[in-house]
Amino acid sequence: MATYTPADYELLRRRCAALKEQNWPQVKIAQALGMTEGWVSQTLKKYRQDGPDALIWKKPAGPACRLDEQQLVQLVTELTKGAVANGFEGEVWTRQRVNAVITRLFGVSYDPSQVGRLLKRVGWSRQLPQPKARQQNSAAVQQWRQEHLPALKKSQG
Repeated sequence: MATYTPADYELLRRRCAALKEQNWPQVKIAQALGMTEGWVSQTLKKYRQDGPDALIWKKPAGPACRLDEQQLVQLVTELTKGAVANGFEGEVWTRQRVNAVITRLFGVSYDPSQVGRLLKRVGWSRQLPQPKARQQNSAAVQQWRQEHLPALKKSQG
């Protein structure tokens, strides 16, 4: 069986509808397009129901979110309390930790790869490390650069 892109399938659906409008029988359409009669039947059914829009390729919808809007608000409220308040060491949220909170609160579990999508939906983004430590002593860093850095550069040359 040939491998088709979404654009190829859209062209096939358009050709299927055009042949049916020319009064071709479904069996002949299937043979002409190299598709099954079931595919032709389903394509024409969608075309009859939704018109030309049914022929356009659309990304398939994934499963519905298992949390409703109220639960998502409750999740954000809980996450805003912080990781330590939710029983974790350190204030870093990971997908696994967020999933543990979801499981504890709502009794459902997500694959960690899907937790990121869920967080994006509620407006959270991944945490990025700070470019400079908050407790860094600027004077000590400058002194180290003046005293130790030149020696390191010489030893590399």
